[in-house]
Amino acid sequence: MIRLDVALGTRSYPIQIGSGLLDLDATWSALPLSRKLLVVTDDNVAQHYADMVLAALRDHDVALHSVEPGEGSKQLSQVARVIDALIAHGSRRDAMLIALGGGVVGDLTGFAAACYLRGIAFVQVPTTLLAQVDSSVGGKTGVNHPQGKNLIGAFHQPAAVVIDTRTLDTLSDRELSAGLAEVIKTALLADAHFFAWLEEHMSALRARDADALAHAIRRCCEIKADVVSRDERERGERMLLNLGHTFGHAIESVTGYAQWLHGEAVGTGLVMAADLSRRRGHLSDDDVARVRDLVHAAGLPTDARALSADEVCRAMGHDKKFQHDRRRFILLHEPGRAFVADDVQQPMLMNCLAEFCA
Repeated sequence: MIRLDVALGTRSYPIQIGSGLLDLDATWSALPLSRKLLVVTDDNVAQHYADMVLAALRDHDVALHSVEPGEGSKQLSQVARVIDALIAHGSRRDAMLIALGGGVVGDLTGFAAACYLRGIAFVQVPTTLLAQVDSSVGGKTGVNHPQGKNLIGAFHQPAAVVIDTRTLDTLSDRELSAGLAEVIKTALLADAHFFAWLEEHMSALRARDADALAHAIRRCCEIKADVVSRDERERGERMLLNLGHTFGHAIESVTGYAQWLHGEAVGTGLVMAADLSRRRGHLSDDDVARVRDLVHAAGLPTDARALSADEVCRAMGHDKKFQHDRRRFILLHEPGRAFVADDVQQPMLMNCLAEFCA
């Protein structure tokens, strides 16, 4: 087992990474678990791992709450249902939630934990690659609104993150590729050597090579833990973690969060961000091609031809990262070095969108 730590003073917490962690008593005994627990999962994940986790937590007063899989469950009505389950289980401030699932379950559960009795503890147990390398770490929780992605939420750090890489065995190829988008994003914004490593090992990652996946997960968690430790509330450096997301969230919003997986939208968003960087004179043509080729090699879309440039642009207007009516983009000087730009001119943006949309 690998252990990393997110250093946030009194809110610091460990990240455990290993294979077969979910059914090991040692995994759970090492965590600061409460006596009363509510495990939140989705119907797909429950089929594979709910019994295993409930058995490992047999010495606790534990209940299970399951939601429908998919982005459609990331809404306020589902938060209310989690809170209903907490109340039915007799949960007080010393109770704890366990988020067993992908990014939707993690965000939903974390937000419910932040809201219930003004905040109770929760543990992230991510079962998708996307959640393992990104959303489970850092304390961002929340749900969607019809007008935009993650418009309702709170910063609420978990008590721990448990990453069992064996859960990737039951992940679909499409979901695995979606997670690889966040892996590519992390390399692009902070580590040129990691980006080059991904170019060499993408086929191994898609083939689920255990060593390659473990290395990628660890490096992503190291980078994100370092960034979050320095900028917990996203007032500076942490904004860079949104590389590709301004475009990606707009794609998801336009398609009603139903057609594109989050990682698929982010993958296309990375290529669009690289192209916009080139148009501003920051990134070379060769580096844009490297980004596009790596996203393609990960099995991800590299354009959004079914959508119009105008509707994607309009959807960007609801992005929560925009301030004072100025669009904020994360762009690239080069692979491994990102920066924040809030002075992108409308004609240049529309030319970029026209390159990738109808």
